[in-house]
Amino acid sequence: MNHAAVERDLATIRDGLPPIPGRRQRVIVVGAGMAGLVAAHELLRAGHDPLILEARGRVGGRIYTMREPFAPGLYGEAGAMRIPNAHKLTLAYIRKFGLEVKPFAMHNPRAYCHLFGRRLRLDEFEANPDLLGSELAEHDRGLTSGARWDALVRPFAEKVEREGEEGWAAIAAKYDGYSTREFLEEQGWSEAAIELYGLVSNQESVINACFLENLREDVGRYYTDMVRLDGGSDRLPNAFLPALRERIRFGARMVAIDQSDTDVTVHIQSAAGRAKVSGDRAIVTVPYPVLRHVETLKPFSHAKRRAIRQLRYDASAKIFFQCRRRFWEEDDGIFGGGTVTDLPIRNVYYPESGRATGRGVLLASYTWAEDAQRWGSLAPDDRIAQALENLALIHPQAIDCFEVGASWMWHDDPFAGGAFALFEPSQQGLLHQHIIAPEGRIHFAGEHASLAHAWIQGSIESGLRAAREVHAFGA
Repeated sequence: MNHAAVERDLATIRDGLPPIPGRRQRVIVVGAGMAGLVAAHELLRAGHDPLILEARGRVGGRIYTMREPFAPGLYGEAGAMRIPNAHKLTLAYIRKFGLEVKPFAMHNPRAYCHLFGRRLRLDEFEANPDLLGSELAEHDRGLTSGARWDALVRPFAEKVEREGEEGWAAIAAKYDGYSTREFLEEQGWSEAAIELYGLVSNQESVINACFLENLREDVGRYYTDMVRLDGGSDRLPNAFLPALRERIRFGARMVAIDQSDTDVTVHIQSAAGRAKVSGDRAIVTVPYPVLRHVETLKPFSHAKRRAIRQLRYDASAKIFFQCRRRFWEEDDGIFGGGTVTDLPIRNVYYPESGRATGRGVLLASYTWAEDAQRWGSLAPDDRIAQALENLALIHPQAIDCFEVGASWMWHDDPFAGGAFALFEPSQQGLLHQHIIAPEGRIHFAGEHASLAHAWIQGSIESGLRAAREVHAFGA
């Protein structure tokens, strides 16, 4: 997102949509995730009449703070759990609602690296990367895979800094068709070096996704200087409720959508049966895997239908353990950050919330793609048992300290259909413009309708764009 677009959106968050003389529009917003909440909030401020239809019984979408089955004062973030300070739109709404943030530690040198049957502290590995690189060729030794990756990314970052959006356009034109694996192979990385990079940087399961997805996050400094919402990520979507509460219809699942030259009609299914609501325009924020199962009575264009069919969504799974004491802090001296492994649990994150209770909810496993789908194939109790077995290889105290566990599989959620959009090679050029394009009186938003896939920022950016589109048609 270029600087001018960010400044425009920040002005909207601060001052509202620019005044346009025109009639008040009835706008049906499908989905009460961040994109839908932002769009409805700004349209209401501009004098329009939004109605939000939400299939679940809560707001937030893939912001989901799990407070059950955990003890009071404890929670696990099943969805969004961290916010880069580079994401100015997200932070602008946080400030607007007076919410508190605290630092989120992505990296902790005292956390562990458990690979190839060996357990090392991350600082041990970083000081001597050869300890875990016995199969590396001579020219691959001596640098961590992270340092090598940073050296590759630096010229791209410098190009974007010099040339802005023109620089990004040139990069996209050249590299859209590359996966991260193909890019690294072209740079002369050996298979052993690619494997180590994938493991240590938590990219192995998505290494065949579009290289631009990975590059955009690193150039944008998404994983540096991060914060978390004090008290849980759900505080942000819940902050929209005072203004929008009377305009949200919960338990209303869209099953069909129709439009004419003058209006849009959304057919919904609820516990009370079938119904329909109509408005001048609609903003559809549901993920495309869900939209795939919605009947479109007036068919969308071929380009839109292809985008809905083809856009890749990634799986994601999280497994949480409530522990009776914070052994990772008390015994191992790990305060925040995460451990990387090649075990089925893959990544472990150490919570900084809940310290006052003496207990903690450990993110015992965070996985993507095939790794996540394999956890999803297990029964919930089996997930807990296997994750505990894995975790005990790193932290033997976990067996004695474990109290209760829970898991969440976004790819098995009927209202999500996946954790986030993730382009395959060439999909940015082939699909992005068709993903975001309106279809008559129907507009589209959500993290998938941005280039900040998987982030709250992308949802906010798309919600503001859709609100602007609708507002402009009111003139």
